[in-house]
Amino acid sequence: MNGPPVDPDVANVAPNEPALTAYDEQHVVTYIRLLQAEGEGADWCEVARVVLHMDPEREPDRAQRAYQSHLARAKWVTEQGRLLRGTGSK
Repeated sequence: MNGPPVDPDVANVAPNEPALTAYDEQHVVTYIRLLQAEGEGADWCEVARVVLHMDPEREPDRAQRAYQSHLARAKWVTEQGRLLRGTGSK
């Protein structure tokens, strides 16, 4: 059984669609890692570097925008999109 990629490349900005996208399904692991890092109080710069593979020192605006949009999408996916809870949950 094939699951989502463990460490896929990320876009500069996460989707903002009102429904789950193929991008969301491919980035489940990325979203989980972002949520875990936030829960642990990790520095966003380190998370951008390790999880998103972006250098916040060289491209601070791009890295912060990617971090913020992907973290927001991760929260939406788990709270509204049901990607991580399954479509059968209520």
